[in-house]
Amino acid sequence: MRILAKGRTVHHQILSSIALACFVASAAQAQITHNPIGSPATNNPNNNPTQPGLSTNPGNLPQDLQRPVFLSGKVVLEDGTPPPDSVVMQLLCNGNPRNVGYTNGKGQFNIDVTERNDSSRLTDASQPGTGWDGSGIGNTPLSNSTPSGITQSRNGAANNFLGCELLASLPGFRSDHVELFNRHSLDNPEVGTLVLRRLSNVQGFTISATTAMAPKDAKKAFEKGRNAEKKEKWDEAETEFQKAVDAYPKFASAWYELGFAQQKRNNFDAARKSYARSLEADPKFINPYGQLAALALREEKWDELADTTFRLLQLNPVDFPLDWYYNAVANLQLQKLDQAEKSARDGIGADPTHRVPQLNHVLGVILALKRDYSGAMDNLRAYLLLSPRAADAETARKQLSEVEKLAVPPTAKQ
Repeated sequence: MRILAKGRTVHHQILSSIALACFVASAAQAQITHNPIGSPATNNPNNNPTQPGLSTNPGNLPQDLQRPVFLSGKVVLEDGTPPPDSVVMQLLCNGNPRNVGYTNGKGQFNIDVTERNDSSRLTDASQPGTGWDGSGIGNTPLSNSTPSGITQSRNGAANNFLGCELLASLPGFRSDHVELFNRHSLDNPEVGTLVLRRLSNVQGFTISATTAMAPKDAKKAFEKGRNAEKKEKWDEAETEFQKAVDAYPKFASAWYELGFAQQKRNNFDAARKSYARSLEADPKFINPYGQLAALALREEKWDELADTTFRLLQLNPVDFPLDWYYNAVANLQLQKLDQAEKSARDGIGADPTHRVPQLNHVLGVILALKRDYSGAMDNLRAYLLLSPRAADAETARKQLSEVEKLAVPPTAKQ
């Protein structure tokens, strides 16, 4: 029995060491979700082509059979005013969403919903900067594949958007949906007004009310900074964003973008200060928290990562399953297993479409370390089912093998 007990301890040591190495690397891998708008990796931290809702095929339709189908309209908040910043427009077909464009400063949009996957085009067309959660995953997971619900007639006009809807996506809000069944390329493109309704349990947002209050000269410098940012001219972007905050010190979005430009130039201390100024200007603007979390992850500052993601998730517990994952990883590294388990479970609850399957992975390891072997096996198997070709899939298989050995009662081994 002593030998068996010793063996179980050895297995736990192996599992624990694998967990620590795995999640330092895995969390860093997941950081690619903070890439620019329209990036194919936006909601696929493992860049796994088999993950639900994603496709490696940039278009399911022959290019010569495509004709544009334009849609235009307006997005407003419940009080009838346009959002203070641009909003992502999404096409949702049979549960498979895709970015198709952005609103302008007045909340208006004019988009081609048959556009094939072209992340660079969407990035250039965007109004928001390329910082944390620039893609805006408020309503649904993002995908850059061509919507599977679209069929085409022989003359090339899209004639059946069966199961497809248009919506606006903004974290902290939920949008009206416009059904697109039987829409043709020659139909009137106007679809009317989509209303964004604020979620009652959300206090933080990826847009800041201070943007609407900025004076013209600050807004002008801000837009110049964003244009430079799109071209990855980070020194020019930094200069323009600095002008914007000098003209209007309470310009939270400009402080955030200034911090991101500084971060891209590897001036991390300055970036942290700019993010702090952004939060001073608008404590409910959560984007700086996301980027501060990315910096803490980069430097493996687990206390800081746990605290920063906790603050973000207190403001918005609904729309950011990746940050639940970060929080779980940080608490696992700090050996706070109860908090790590709670964060992983809360993240899974906020992620019904499995945008962040690593939540199952980290929960599996946490439960194994807490000697809940049945729960550990369930979650490790779920992760491998969701991400069979993930970069860390082999590590997860080794962990599962160790848990299966631990799950066998000692008497059964005799």
